[in-house]
Amino acid sequence: MSELLNKMQWRYACKKMDPSKVVPQDKVDRIVEAARLAPTSSGLQPFEVIVVSNPAVRAQLQPKAYNQAQVTEGSHLLVFAAWDNYTAERINTYFDFTNAERGGTNEGWENYRKMLLANYPGRDPKVNFEHAARQAYIGLGAALISAAFEEVDATPMEGFEPAAVDEILGLAARNLRSVVIVPLGYRAEGDWLVGLKKVRRPVEQFVTEVK
Repeated sequence: MSELLNKMQWRYACKKMDPSKVVPQDKVDRIVEAARLAPTSSGLQPFEVIVVSNPAVRAQLQPKAYNQAQVTEGSHLLVFAAWDNYTAERINTYFDFTNAERGGTNEGWENYRKMLLANYPGRDPKVNFEHAARQAYIGLGAALISAAFEEVDATPMEGFEPAAVDEILGLAARNLRSVVIVPLGYRAEGDWLVGLKKVRRPVEQFVTEVK
């Protein structure tokens, strides 16, 4: 089995983390970088990752995450926050940045910009936010796999109050909305899931091949 799959076998949604252990900054950086490099629709990257290491802020956030212990037992909390809407300004900023990085543009690329500008900003903001949130989940997947590769425990959570988290972190002022949070840390010996066999549906029940 490949090294990556071995790491995926190792990972699980840790319920109790050891608060005495801190994830090294270089590992956190690589986990976040994996999220940054993840693919997104049209390459727009319509989400950001807020890395919360401040213990006092995580203590504020914990009650808004239904007091889940990992929020404060872990050493870092990743908050994936999606754009609340697609706007012409956001789309143009991305295209202009890409042109600057690539040192030029071309007709096909600019036609693609026009297509997005003609379609995205005029849609219902709720539709746009939900689309952006789905892109954030692609980044989440990359971060979870990277964390497994680094042998850092990472527990994705939807069980929290987004509006409250947004208020604490000042996300609304940045036109962002939290969609999923991920404590990073190291499993504690007292975690009841430690050592249990990983159980997944067998391949024949999970994969359908169309040949």
